[in-house]
Amino acid sequence: MTINMDDLLGSILSSLDRVEYIKAEDIPDIDLYMDQVTTFMESHLKTSTRNPEEDKILTKTMINNYTKNDLLPPPVKKKYSKQHVFLLIFIYYYKGILSISDIQQLLQPITDRFFRTDDEFDLEAVYEEAFGFEREQTENLKEDITKKYRVSETAFADAPDESRPFLQVFSFICMLGFDAYMKKLLIEKLIDGLAAEGGRPEKKKSKKQEESSQTEE
Repeated sequence: MTINMDDLLGSILSSLDRVEYIKAEDIPDIDLYMDQVTTFMESHLKTSTRNPEEDKILTKTMINNYTKNDLLPPPVKKKYSKQHVFLLIFIYYYKGILSISDIQQLLQPITDRFFRTDDEFDLEAVYEEAFGFEREQTENLKEDITKKYRVSETAFADAPDESRPFLQVFSFICMLGFDAYMKKLLIEKLIDGLAAEGGRPEKKKSKKQEESSQTEE
């Protein structure tokens, strides 16, 4: 088994550079029908899949299930707003590592507080802040991956020559897998901590709701 480790490392790092981040300004400011939403997500996140020609980013069934499971607020007159798309992007990134209940626990406070609000700090502001460090985090990840890769190159020095390349790649996968496992545990602990604190922040009333309350008083 012949593996060029430097070529493999270069391919991995290049793939990270090809992962796209959807900026808020890239999302249409008009409400979209479901077909338009799935087309938008497919066109912008296709390169992040394992098999771009086969894997589906988002389907109608997925969107309906997200709504049924209270991950996504229902559409208005069958149309989805820009803020719906923000939530769908969060869900897309989380669904590979978290359970539906964990995603619900994490996003429900965000939806309650920042979805369809008149405040300047709304869901778009949350989205931009959360993904604003994307490039910096990618660079940090590339450095960490390179360090792990160099360690794997020194592994299994006493193994048979014909088995050493495979075992070195295996050791690299083990390091990455353990890292992913520990981070998943950390995320789950943080979500459990949020639940233990008593749930979600109180949703602030919109200006219209405040004016209505004052009128009633």
